Amino acid sequence: MSEENKVILPDETPDVNTEDDAAAKSAGDGKKENTDKKDNHKKERKKSGKGGFKAFLKSRKARHGSMAAAIVAVVVAIVIVVNVICSLLTERFPDLNFDFTANKSFALQDDTVDYVSHLDKEVNLYILMTESDFEAQGTYFIQAKNLLNKMKSNSNGKIKIEFVDLSSNPTFTANYPDVDWSSESSYDNLMLVACGDQYRMLKVGDCFEYDEQVYSYYGSYQFTGTTIEQAVVTAVLNVTAEDKVVVDMITGNNEQDYSAVKTLLENNAYEVNEISLVTQDIDEDAEFVMLYAPAVDLDEGAAEKISEWLDNDGKYGKSLIYVPSVEKTDTPNIDNLLDQWGMTVDDGFVFETSTDYLVSGSTPYAFIVDYTDYYTDNLKNAKIPVFVNQAHDIIINDTEMAHEILVTSDEAGVQPYEFDEDWDYRDAMTGEPVTVAAEGVKTNNDEQSSRVLVFGSAAIFDETIMSFNSYNNSAFFMNIVNTVADKEDTGITIESKSLESNELGVTDVTTQSAMIAVFVVILPAVILATGLVLWLRRRNR
Repeated sequence: MSEENKVILPDETPDVNTEDDAAAKSAGDGKKENTDKKDNHKKERKKSGKGGFKAFLKSRKARHGSMAAAIVAVVVAIVIVVNVICSLLTERFPDLNFDFTANKSFALQDDTVDYVSHLDKEVNLYILMTESDFEAQGTYFIQAKNLLNKMKSNSNGKIKIEFVDLSSNPTFTANYPDVDWSSESSYDNLMLVACGDQYRMLKVGDCFEYDEQVYSYYGSYQFTGTTIEQAVVTAVLNVTAEDKVVVDMITGNNEQDYSAVKTLLENNAYEVNEISLVTQDIDEDAEFVMLYAPAVDLDEGAAEKISEWLDNDGKYGKSLIYVPSVEKTDTPNIDNLLDQWGMTVDDGFVFETSTDYLVSGSTPYAFIVDYTDYYTDNLKNAKIPVFVNQAHDIIINDTEMAHEILVTSDEAGVQPYEFDEDWDYRDAMTGEPVTVAAEGVKTNNDEQSSRVLVFGSAAIFDETIMSFNSYNNSAFFMNIVNTVADKEDTGITIESKSLESNELGVTDVTTQSAMIAVFVVILPAVILATGLVLWLRRRNR
């Protein structure tokens, strides 16, 4: 049989290329697999209308999406719960509110915390409006409420705060008859501080600083600071004092304005009276008499009254505080009184040449001074200096009776009140400290003492100077008076608090650098690295 007529039987296999057959078969299988996938997708889409949602939840896409949503929901819920808990805690414990402002606008000063924590009497603070009305007055009132709550928290339950709406509680005023409740005063009456039968009204001007020019023009307050901390502490000092020490201010000799020192004494629970020795005698109960910068000398009768009062029939226990006038004044009767206590006041002015004592930008007549060994034991911070200006030198005539209280450096001198062109300041420098405050003391056999305290500079009691925390003028003076009066309470001087500064209270370079490194470099780098790691892990799954 020829090759052309040969018949291929059904069970025989043709002699073809096997590689081409495999490729064809693979292509056919691929088409079939694609067709199967399309059919499966169609079936899944059909099932989604019937129970396919359960399958969707089991899918990888759904698992990752729902997990992210769940995490977000949990985090949001945690933040809300923590915020609510923190709000409740700070409301219950105000000291948990941390203050990072530069001037500690929302923090109590250490003096306040120390004082209220040692209160032994219950004090009620009645705020004369509703709580909502109080807060509606503005940010300074919210700040004030925060400070009051911190006082209450630190008082160990001795201070109580109550908001009193006088319109719904009109009988409240009947319990305090000494307060002016007239309609003219009701606008300014802010808070009543009461302890037992003693009480004191605080007005808006006592608790807040405001623009007086705006108030005079428009009759409305534009607040610039909060002084409520000082006002409340002062009021509490007064209403809790049982027997106030009496101070008689001598008037009628053309004295300089002594309102600042009078206010300081009253704020520290002293009873200050004004008397004229021409027509009155010194109060027998008075422990102090103060003669502040008189431009006219005492007459002989007045000087004799003071001398006899200091002697107190030999019982002593009395003190005179004398501040000479800045200008040259002929005061032979006062000079004679001081001489009996071992001291003389020079007419000249003390000058300072040491750069360690001079105040930047001031003259040689304005400087800080050193303490001696007297009246520093109970001083809270003896590192803070006392500032004087235009001070007179106090000469100690009897060292057994009198001693220095405040002195200059050994590079100071005294300029005569009147001098000629040939005067040289270097000739006035003796190399010894100059005395600008001194004390003469007489003591009897019962160890009771009378004192004459002389301060050569009226600027010590300047209102502006005493308000500076960088100077110890008010604290040192009150420490002397409290020590002589045997009072435990010490002077408390608290600065006003403004909300204008929005800076953090971080001033040293080391802390600033550390905060910059943490919040500007390290923390962002950690967040970026964490995000990058999470992204790479998900991408490579």
